[in-house]
Amino acid sequence: MALTVEIDKRSGFCGGVIRAISRAEKFLESAPGRKLYSLGAIVHNEAELSRLGSKGLVTIGKEDISNIPDPSSETLLIRAHGEPPETYELADQVGINVIDCTCPVVLRLQQSIREAYDQNKNIIIFGKIGHAEVLGLLGQVGGDAVVIEDMNMLLSALEDGSIRVDVPLEIFSQTTKSPTEYSEICSVLSEKAQAGLTVHNTICSQVASRHEELSSFASSHDVILFVSGASSSNGKVLCDLCRSKNPRTYHISGPEEIDPVWFEADDRVGICGATSTPRWLLEKVASAVTAIDR
Repeated sequence: MALTVEIDKRSGFCGGVIRAISRAEKFLESAPGRKLYSLGAIVHNEAELSRLGSKGLVTIGKEDISNIPDPSSETLLIRAHGEPPETYELADQVGINVIDCTCPVVLRLQQSIREAYDQNKNIIIFGKIGHAEVLGLLGQVGGDAVVIEDMNMLLSALEDGSIRVDVPLEIFSQTTKSPTEYSEICSVLSEKAQAGLTVHNTICSQVASRHEELSSFASSHDVILFVSGASSSNGKVLCDLCRSKNPRTYHISGPEEIDPVWFEADDRVGICGATSTPRWLLEKVASAVTAIDR
């Protein structure tokens, strides 16, 4: 078996995740032996969380903030996904120090939604219900927005009146959603909106460009190994994209999940991942595939 292995050059952490992890590592290196509390998983990748956990990063939920012993001497990291205003109010109440790593792209989106809401606009958010970023966006408007995950949810919301078509509508997207799906959602909504629809282009440009690049990458290889954590929303979207271009696409979380039966002699194997997949993990997967070649 003579496999050719290539790692997608554009795969790996996005800028927001790189920034958050860099600041976490810098804090932990400057304070040996101290903990850094991360409000939610800093990245949706189990292997990277394990690595950072060994350095002192502790993942907690919002309900845990009030139970941190001596919070004034501890530090809380807010990850790239962002948080609603009440999270900052709670942190201030307990007196814990905050490192805010909200992605600048998410911060601009939060501001845009607040501004539209302050102008009495009716807000629609295209995103994953319960996703940390979406919860942060809903918090900007006190929960007064309709969240739709896909076309079926849009059609249902239009049918049951959850989305009113007789008032001006403004739609925003979670920054990591599929630009193609967002375009389709906006097209249907535009046809139905009797009082007008304002579409905000809020998908991260880095994520948007990845779709076209990854489509080409998946099409140019015989087998695709898509590496991401099971909880990565961006990973599911991008893996589904790869599979639509290449049916021999396999979703794995690490090299231990590779099955040699997936490969045939002389296959060109492409390895890629989500914006939450560390480069070192992609390289470990590549090494494991290379070892099959004998």
